[in-house]
Amino acid sequence: MNPKKNDNNLVLNTMAEGSPPKIILRFALPMLVGNILQQLYNMVDSIVVGNYVGKLALAAVGTGFPIIFMLSAMFIGLGLGATVLISQYIGAGDMSNVQRTAQTIYTAMILGSIPISVIGILLSKPILLLINTPPDALPMANTYMRIIFLGMVGSFGYNVNAGILQGFGDSKSSLLFLAIATVINIVLDLTFVLVFHWDVAGVAIATIIAQAFSWIFGIFYMKKKYEVLNFPIFKFKFDKEIFNKIVKIGLPTGIQQTLFSIGIMSMQSLVNSYGSDFIAGFNAANKIDTFAFMPVQSFSNAITTFTGQNIGAKRMDRVHQGMKAGMIMSIIVCIICLLIIPFGPYLLGLFNSDPAVIESGMIYLNNVMPFYPLLAILFMLNGVIRGAGETIIPMVGTIISLWLGRIPAAYFIAHKFGNEYIFISYAIGWSIAMIISGIYYMSGKWKTKSDKILDTPIIIE
Repeated sequence: MNPKKNDNNLVLNTMAEGSPPKIILRFALPMLVGNILQQLYNMVDSIVVGNYVGKLALAAVGTGFPIIFMLSAMFIGLGLGATVLISQYIGAGDMSNVQRTAQTIYTAMILGSIPISVIGILLSKPILLLINTPPDALPMANTYMRIIFLGMVGSFGYNVNAGILQGFGDSKSSLLFLAIATVINIVLDLTFVLVFHWDVAGVAIATIIAQAFSWIFGIFYMKKKYEVLNFPIFKFKFDKEIFNKIVKIGLPTGIQQTLFSIGIMSMQSLVNSYGSDFIAGFNAANKIDTFAFMPVQSFSNAITTFTGQNIGAKRMDRVHQGMKAGMIMSIIVCIICLLIIPFGPYLLGLFNSDPAVIESGMIYLNNVMPFYPLLAILFMLNGVIRGAGETIIPMVGTIISLWLGRIPAAYFIAHKFGNEYIFISYAIGWSIAMIISGIYYMSGKWKTKSDKILDTPIIIE
């Protein structure tokens, strides 16, 4: 990326110049390191409770995740809308609306986190019962979820900071915020569990404290580094026109994430029906295979920002170059990550040494990991499409692939062949979504999507 000053003397990381493969790699690598830190951050909770509290605690922490994701999914979509909008305004050189977008999404985030926290605390136990959480894991899962929801604003705040910075083409600063959170979380996890014996509650409290520190540090850092972001966070300013644009871009993704999380809860219900050992193995394997998913996600996020800035700068030729580079790099990484499988039993043993837990985890890894190149292609296609401002097609693809592909296939396979093959349903769902996004990408209709976004005037008061 090439630093470039605009009329306001603000140094930007423009993606509209230079080698697309190098730019995407340089942008994706800090996000990848950040994702690794975030995964280590999440893994610490599971490793600590799995080894020092027991496999029931490991099952409890894993069972709660789909519910937490469901209740926060809509805001995740709005955050993506803000990222795309900021990247396109930066590509067009419109810094006034960059600031208004940042102020608006911050106001929406802080105010929106309150009802989400309340709803999550009230509904955690009923939803856990709905998804067949085993009675032996239910109390700990409920405790973990309620504490996490109590501190949800810190998680939202970190993700808003990261999304705004990604729109600027800055993927390195978020790495610093996450590193701080990771260190705090590890220290507090070990302290609260080993010293104070707070068990699952301890790792949940450690998580929300770490997230809060990361968010607050990020606020001060961003104000100092980017003059356009130096505005009072808690002096709420809400631009209706800007928010309408954010919603227009982000709502489909929010709906997609919500319906996806409901689908994952349905999948979790199937997993839960096989007992706590299977849940614990599934949770541990999910943490491990995420290391293969992280490069795909990082390249996809890089492609989204790269596409947004180049479309804003009217450089459509570079969008195609970036798409090709991102796809090649992500597929290569997915193939390399297949090495996780032979080391799977040893990695799963880090979470819990019970043979039944390790066996259950290997069922997941053996059925999912070989098909990750399909996911890489899907994410690169959707990265370009979202960067152009089109989020409905990825939403439709995800919903169809999940509800008409993965979930029915999982229940059918479980009924006919047992739990050893249910996770092959992931590849079935990814294939369906890839076909839908591929057809839309080849149609070229996404190329004109941004015209309606950038050409719509914003009223400056």
